[in-house]
Amino acid sequence: MTDLIIMQLATAFLGSLGFALLFQVRRKRLLLASLGGLLAWGVYLLMGMATDQDVIRYFVASVALTVYAEILARLVKCPATLFIVTASIPLIPGGSLYRTMQHFMQNDLEAFSRQGLATVLLAVAIAVGMLFPTAIFQLLHRVRNQ
Repeated sequence: MTDLIIMQLATAFLGSLGFALLFQVRRKRLLLASLGGLLAWGVYLLMGMATDQDVIRYFVASVALTVYAEILARLVKCPATLFIVTASIPLIPGGSLYRTMQHFMQNDLEAFSRQGLATVLLAVAIAVGMLFPTAIFQLLHRVRNQ
């Protein structure tokens, strides 16, 4: 079991690293950007001990990665988007989207609808999980500047 968790965390890190390289993240920020993906997937796995609801796990992981990105953005003085984009790669619900399209291609419309709704809910959980911390950081920044 521990080997599986280590492998998942390593692939989350490497997946984020690959996208950081693809987006030409500077070498001095490459490790920080990649660690965000490891953090996001680690939080997702940890939340699995508290709940079996994927939507909640994705939401909390998105909140954690966004807080990480916002804090790092201020520390290294670069846009938070750089860290958010690379760190969110492990959370992309590709498997769920694949199963949705598979049901559609098999003309199983009931399963397609059920799986499609689950996929949309995961995407919304990720988006809302990124929205809340970003809005709070921006609000705090405005209040501090006034």
